[in-house]
Amino acid sequence: MYRDPRFSGIFQTLRGPAATPPTLLQKIVGAVVMAGVFVLALTFSVAFFAVLLTAGAAIWAWVWWKTRALRKAMREQMTAQAAAGGARDPGFGASPRVRGLIIEGEVIREVKVEEDPRGNGPDGRTRS
Repeated sequence: MYRDPRFSGIFQTLRGPAATPPTLLQKIVGAVVMAGVFVLALTFSVAFFAVLLTAGAAIWAWVWWKTRALRKAMREQMTAQAAAGGARDPGFGASPRVRGLIIEGEVIREVKVEEDPRGNGPDGRTRS
């Protein structure tokens, strides 16, 4: 690798003298400073999350307060629909004519299968 002689002096001055290993006192002071910085960071993070939690609760309360009329109207509409009985849209809610169990959007319905008088099973195959 080519080194430009004009800049070789810069790197030699940056290198400095050889480092000496830290003494016991320097290690203890470093550990205490590190513990202090950790406690300070923990304190600020707890305060930051408390502020975020408070702001989130305030925003939730404001939205809840502003939508109270809408919730009341929806509750009255549901009560009126329940009082009207079957005056619902066919696609809305459970109809009293349809029987079945709905699990996560899938309709499970038990259907009684009548035996074929020719001895065929419900799937159309002949029993042996």
